[in-house]
Amino acid sequence: MHGPASPGWLLVALCAATGAYCLLRMRSSVEEQRRAAGGEALMGFGMAAMAVPTTVFTPPAWAWPLYAAVFGAAALRALWSARSSPHHLHHLMGTAAMVYMAVVMAASPGAHHHGGAGVPPLTGVLLLYFTGYVLLSGARLVPVAATAAGAGTAGWGDRPELARACRLSMGIGMVAMLLTL
Repeated sequence: MHGPASPGWLLVALCAATGAYCLLRMRSSVEEQRRAAGGEALMGFGMAAMAVPTTVFTPPAWAWPLYAAVFGAAALRALWSARSSPHHLHHLMGTAAMVYMAVVMAASPGAHHHGGAGVPPLTGVLLLYFTGYVLLSGARLVPVAATAAGAGTAGWGDRPELARACRLSMGIGMVAMLLTL
């Protein structure tokens, strides 16, 4: 993504740590939580790879279409899974945003994309969605954190407050990536 290197590395670290935690969540005994965690791990690691500052590493031209294909397949899977759980609609939005960012980066690597014309409409819609998601997720996290102390001994994959914090982190990362697009 474009922008200064320091925030880019912070975004890489946030997304990679989130992806790693999602891999831990895949050890849950609940099948639906494992599937959701797998999709979120893919998003976290994909966002980390896309956020590496271009001053350090510029991906080859074939990388962006590959990202678009991988996240396009993930979007189709999220669309299929949305039949049984509305949570997968958010996965669909996230994967669609990743496809959009990969297509934009493939179309014009190394350059800013909106120049003096302002924010493109699709970027604006995605920014509104993810900003709203971050605000709503943050508000939902506060009551859970206050009651988590008496929750007992849940496994790493079964801690709802950590899963929500993971999703909140990825939402913040998505807003940051869309802002630098």
